[in-house]
Amino acid sequence: MNDEAKTSEPQDGPAVSVVGPDDGETIVLGTTRMRVLEDGSHTGHRLGIAESVLAPHTPGPPQHRHAQHDEGFYIISGTVRFTVGDKDHDATAGTFVMVPPGAPHTFANLTDRPAVMLSTFTPDLYVQYFRDLQSLTADGRPLTPQVGIHTMARYATEPATGLA
Repeated sequence: MNDEAKTSEPQDGPAVSVVGPDDGETIVLGTTRMRVLEDGSHTGHRLGIAESVLAPHTPGPPQHRHAQHDEGFYIISGTVRFTVGDKDHDATAGTFVMVPPGAPHTFANLTDRPAVMLSTFTPDLYVQYFRDLQSLTADGRPLTPQVGIHTMARYATEPATGLA
């Protein structure tokens, strides 16, 4: 698998990034496989995009809030349960969920089938968060809540305390 996007620079404009179906950086976090399609390096760090495959019965992260970025989720296949505060939303293929800064949220795949979603991060800073999490667990160490919270804090994210 090629970890780099292909770029071409026409004579009269900026480089265009093309990421094929077998390209992109792969990040594995437990039962979730993420393919980074845009890490911000081609967008002036304004936008990051990733495709994530959530295995069946993937619990997802604890509810949290981002202070400095919007996060969008487009469901390609399967069903993803989004919890926003105390409200649950079962998002099926074709559903888009936009989470602005400050909104408590989490997501999970509670079904017996994989779910695939496309995520956007505006700006791109949260792509590095996923890289950091993968590095922390690369030697087989489990990701403890304390380590997860510490890593979130480096990216202007905090747990949404008092919420399930």
